[in-house]
Amino acid sequence: MSESHAKVYEAEDVTVTFDAHRCLHSGECVRGLPKVFDTSRKPWVDPQGATPEEIAEVIARCPSGALHYTLTGGPPEDPVHPTTVTAVPGGPFVVRGHLVVRTADGKHRHETRAALCRCAHSGNQPYCDGSNDCLLQGKNWQ
Repeated sequence: MSESHAKVYEAEDVTVTFDAHRCLHSGECVRGLPKVFDTSRKPWVDPQGATPEEIAEVIARCPSGALHYTLTGGPPEDPVHPTTVTAVPGGPFVVRGHLVVRTADGKHRHETRAALCRCAHSGNQPYCDGSNDCLLQGKNWQ
């Protein structure tokens, strides 16, 4: 189940993608830009609600990598350097940097952020899906 299921939300200067199978509900997006990310609205992502730079800044805080952006005519998302790995107490490993993740089906995915399962209960290996009470509200995502 490591295949991407991303939904695409487009504006003139930025495209936002969201993969619900990767989302751990940390809330970084809704707290960071509620005009863009509003779960009470359909569609819940409105990339016209802020500048592309503001959207990029908030998306970069998404620990799971469920959200990504592409700036029209701009540079790709810049990974953190050096790569960092943080063990969230009672949760996943949050990894940021230039990553190549091998999925359960043997495919390689290039990532800038990922929350990797460390309990072995995820149905979306190697990514954490919140199984085994890893869901993730109130966790320290730094």
